[in-house]
Amino acid sequence: MQKFVISGGNRLSGEINLQGSKNSSLPIIAGTLLADGECVLKNCPVLSDVYSASRILNCLGCKCQLSSGNAVIDSIGVSGFEIPDELMREMRSSIMFMGAILGRMGECIVSIPGGCELGSRPIDMHLASFRKMGVDISDSGGKIHCRIPSGKAHGAKISLSFPSVGTTENIILCAVTAKGDTIINNAAREPEICDLCRFLRKCGADIKGDGESRIVIRGVKKLHGCEYTIMPDRIAGATYIAMTAATGGELILKNACISETEPFISVLEQTGCGIYIADNRIYVRKGARLHAIKDRIRTMPHPGFPTDAQAVLMSALITADGTSVFEENIFDCRYRHTDALIKMGADIQVMGKVAVVRGVNKIYGADIEATDLRGGAAMAVAALSAEGTTNLSNIYHIDRGYEKFEEVVSSLGGKIRRE
Repeated sequence: MQKFVISGGNRLSGEINLQGSKNSSLPIIAGTLLADGECVLKNCPVLSDVYSASRILNCLGCKCQLSSGNAVIDSIGVSGFEIPDELMREMRSSIMFMGAILGRMGECIVSIPGGCELGSRPIDMHLASFRKMGVDISDSGGKIHCRIPSGKAHGAKISLSFPSVGTTENIILCAVTAKGDTIINNAAREPEICDLCRFLRKCGADIKGDGESRIVIRGVKKLHGCEYTIMPDRIAGATYIAMTAATGGELILKNACISETEPFISVLEQTGCGIYIADNRIYVRKGARLHAIKDRIRTMPHPGFPTDAQAVLMSALITADGTSVFEENIFDCRYRHTDALIKMGADIQVMGKVAVVRGVNKIYGADIEATDLRGGAAMAVAALSAEGTTNLSNIYHIDRGYEKFEEVVSSLGGKIRRE
């Protein structure tokens, strides 16, 4: 099993281009199933999750080619509607294919998806929404069988009990070719949902209200192929910014999604970091120790502080002056990275959904294991600011969301190698 060997203590400095968004690319890739023709996705990140998504497409009858940051997908030959269990287990976002397959085929068979173990993430809201759109659903032998008796879903008014990103995306994917209008109330407002809707509109979909809490989708008969550029990855950007802050470094982040990264930047500025924004670039500089953040850091649905950035910010604050308090309101097992940070010398106390981080003078390299995607990235942030060498294993988690991670870190002067 591969690992990263990271020697800490180097001040990171340099310029990097931000990769395409993982959380945008996966639902957009699922959305190509609905297009009657070829889609060319530019700025598509080279990630293990993207390869998993392409294998699902191939299994369903699509032709999919990935090269040089582009994905070329031809869905004309789609004939399948079942995703094998081994492909579903590879990533949580495989559930996104349900809405797209139903919209294209009127039937789908899936099993419970895999991905990071972040606690209870039931798909009940997905299934309840599909039922409102005329989908019959049965569950047996660990498989979920969805079928639309009429062959095509119908519009519905759906009010979500929680602004779930995945459920909002799945409803949109099913609704764009449904009969009539679908209204989603309390819809998720994340930028990646807006990116999915922009892609679908370019394919001919009729969607209004994305980025707001009420989205209206008017079904069309069919979609066509298009060429589309995926938005930059705001969470990868937050990770490299946190890494730079933790090492007292200097970074120019090019191809940055500035407004989408604002909820993270506005919090990090409270640590004393110098952050300057111009010409679609974010410039970060920090030469002295960080200050703890006085206000409680609460993860919330967008436009609140993103749960995906909680762990990397925590790693930057473990050697800050003072005490910072985190409150995780999205996932109930999102502090799994703290054990590794404590092993490295951090002072962190977890009490339910609250984590209290008291800054220490130094942390030290250790043998640690990535527990999930963002937790693994957080451990790498800590390792780069630690004294000594860290052996970080289970890095397949990191490969799911970060393109050429060790190459990017090395380009900034970090000492990291894959073994």
